[in-house]
Amino acid sequence: MKIAVIGGGPAGMLAAIEIAKAGKEVVLFEKNEKTGKKLFITGKGRCNITNNCTEEEFLKNVISNPKFLYRAIYSFPCNATMDFFENLGVPLKTERGNRVFPQSDKSSDILKALNRALEKSKVKVRLNTEVKDIVKEENGFTLLSTHKENFDGVVIATGGITYTQTGSTGDGYKFATEFGHTIVKPVGVLNAMISSEKLNLAGLTLKNVLFKVLKGKKTLYAEQGELLFTHNGISGPVVLSASSCIARENFKELKFYIDLKPALTNEVLDNRVLRDFEANKNRDFGNSLNGLLPLSMIPVVIRRTGISPNKKVNSITKEERAKLVDVLKNFEVKVVALADDNFGIITQGGINVKEINPSNMMSKLVENLFFVGEALDVDAFTGGFNLQIALSTGYLCGKYIGENL
Repeated sequence: MKIAVIGGGPAGMLAAIEIAKAGKEVVLFEKNEKTGKKLFITGKGRCNITNNCTEEEFLKNVISNPKFLYRAIYSFPCNATMDFFENLGVPLKTERGNRVFPQSDKSSDILKALNRALEKSKVKVRLNTEVKDIVKEENGFTLLSTHKENFDGVVIATGGITYTQTGSTGDGYKFATEFGHTIVKPVGVLNAMISSEKLNLAGLTLKNVLFKVLKGKKTLYAEQGELLFTHNGISGPVVLSASSCIARENFKELKFYIDLKPALTNEVLDNRVLRDFEANKNRDFGNSLNGLLPLSMIPVVIRRTGISPNKKVNSITKEERAKLVDVLKNFEVKVVALADDNFGIITQGGINVKEINPSNMMSKLVENLFFVGEALDVDAFTGGFNLQIALSTGYLCGKYIGENL
């Protein structure tokens, strides 16, 4: 048996390793000059390889089609990933939120380990080789790259549409549609958000704020954590997570709010403001909020209250104080869109999983054609979950081919 794996990311590499372990001939096609180009830059170069959690917890963090991943995650769970890399000589550590990194904080250690495993398994890796076409034959497939070559089975592990500079240019979708598969429109998620107003707060990080997204009276997302203002909008962990929950919504119907003081009720916050005002009663309003807000944010909040910054604190009315509390608890950001798809950490959408067998990742339309990793319509929150999806689907597919094809 001769199997082609198209794409040298984590899903493709693990699939190739498992197939080759069973003694089958495997050729891994990678159009870049090296494997794992996107893996190399994940986690700001530290590589959050998985999340140290149970299978049940893992599936709760999957946004699109968690049921489809049930077999894959239970076949190759997070602890299996940790064992796999530690057995390859990469010591790991668990950080906040159960995120797992190499102890060295170097993604290159993960990549070197995978490349060593490819070599040990005798996978033939063809770098700088782009697969231009896949043709279904009576007894297998013909791949057209630098030359024509025949294979008994094909695994497509070409990734999504984000970080196109790493080679993720949607090739898998083209191949899939040629074989009759449908594509759920891909969107770059775990992404920053663009605002229609200039707040001049770029670089300001807010910790322990509550970020909320509302559609009418319905709360689509509410999470407490860190938020960052950018030159054209907002980013940070809570914003990235929110993007995955609302990517397909009509943004004109949504409202985006930051609760700057989530630990305090309106009443408790009002009492806090009163105490601050009492301590600054002879000051101008514009000089009275230093204990409550970062300096750069004070002018923005004051503008939104409609209170003159020159008004003396001791003459501010109860109604004006209530307006200040409301602004602090519901600081609105006029979000109009997500940032460009290419800036998303992961792709939401892709090959429709209804057309894929979840027990082995084989196409239900074409025998011995498999899809793994980010090319599929599966995605999760940040924290190592998406890399684990790539590894689990790659492993399940590779194991099945190794044992059954």
